[in-house]
Amino acid sequence: MEIERKFLVKHIPAGLGSFPKRELEQTYISVSPTIRLRKSDNDYILTVKGSGSIAREEFELPLSFEQYVSLMKKAETPPVIKTRYFIPLPGGLTAELDVYHGGLDGLLTVEVEFDSLDSSSAFIPPDWFGDDVSEDKRYKNTALSLYGLPKKE
Repeated sequence: MEIERKFLVKHIPAGLGSFPKRELEQTYISVSPTIRLRKSDNDYILTVKGSGSIAREEFELPLSFEQYVSLMKKAETPPVIKTRYFIPLPGGLTAELDVYHGGLDGLLTVEVEFDSLDSSSAFIPPDWFGDDVSEDKRYKNTALSLYGLPKKE
C-alpha cells in the first residue's frame, strides 16, 4: 500500500543541488488500470497501481533494459521526464521534489510517502510546499502525460 500526498511547490528550498537526485523518464502502457514503465537513471521498473488518490495498492517489478525497450513499444502516452530530488524532512520523512522537463517545463511538485493514513493526515508541510493537490486528478502523472500542464482555475 502506497500512502502519499502531493503538493505544488511555492519556492525551491535552499541548497537543492546538494541533495541526492535521480533522472526519471516514465510512460504508461495502460492508464486504466495504471501500468507504468519507468527509467530511473540506469534502473528499469514496471509498476502496477490500484485506484485511489492518497492511499492505493502498488506493485513494482524490476526489468532488464531489453524488457524495458520491448515494453516501451506498447506505450499509450508520451513520456514524463523529470529530475527527482530527495530532501530529508523532520520525523524521518523524505520530500521527493520533481522538476519536470520538456512539455511540462516549469512544473514543480513534491510528494511525501507515509506509513499510515493517520501520519499522512497529521503532516504539517514545510513553508516551501504549496497547495495540496493529492486529490486533484490533473496532477497525477498519467494526466500530465496525456493532457500536459493543468490549466489554472
